[in-house]
Amino acid sequence: MEPLLSIRGLVKRYGGLTVTDHVDLDILPGEIHAIIGPNGAGKTTLISQIMGEIPSDRGSITLCGQPIDGLSMAQRVRAGIGRSYQITSVIAQFTVLENVVLAVQGCQGHGYRFWVPATETPFLVDRADTLINMMGLSDRRDEPAMVLSYGQQRQLEIAMALAAEPKVLLLDEPMAGMGHGDTGSDMMLGLMGRLKGHYGILLIEHDMDAVFSLADRISVLVYGKIIFSGDPDAIRHSPVVQEAYLGDEEVSL
Repeated sequence: MEPLLSIRGLVKRYGGLTVTDHVDLDILPGEIHAIIGPNGAGKTTLISQIMGEIPSDRGSITLCGQPIDGLSMAQRVRAGIGRSYQITSVIAQFTVLENVVLAVQGCQGHGYRFWVPATETPFLVDRADTLINMMGLSDRRDEPAMVLSYGQQRQLEIAMALAAEPKVLLLDEPMAGMGHGDTGSDMMLGLMGRLKGHYGILLIEHDMDAVFSLADRISVLVYGKIIFSGDPDAIRHSPVVQEAYLGDEEVSL
């Protein structure tokens, strides 16, 4: 199976500090490929390089066989990469519908029409409603994002990321801020389970229970290097991975 996203030799340095160190990574169609590693391992920097927010010093990135290294962040979105962030990026004062309509409008490249609200443009609203329903937020459609629970705001952000109809979805700690067993955590697990198989997903997550229940493959990033990749069972029983996490009380493999 040909990868949707292929990364080869990706490097990012800040002076004498190498944050990502010749990273090789593939995301296959329909799979969830998780990246785990200690804090400061370079996980968010890696996603930002893929997204084009941070320029790489070396290496190459291809999407569906086409190089995207020279593309801007907006061009990468249009090419088929969507992203969620560690901290929610929704517009708190806007309703759920307005947030998603704005994302649909921006991603489809449609201009703004003076005197005509975007929420009165049928094709934008229809697409937004489809995404809102997919996220299970239809009953909150006309409420401001600020009144949503934290988990619902994360779901809204993913709806906005899906507005561009991405081929690859980059999820940066979607479970952050949610406790084990709370409603938001359960909703997010269910959502990611529904997305699995429809998109190639690169997942960064500290919740190991979520990672091992969702991921098809897992890569371990330590000091900017991928030290091991494999299926969840291989990761659990790898001495290399256990050694990397030795003494880290936050991680239980």
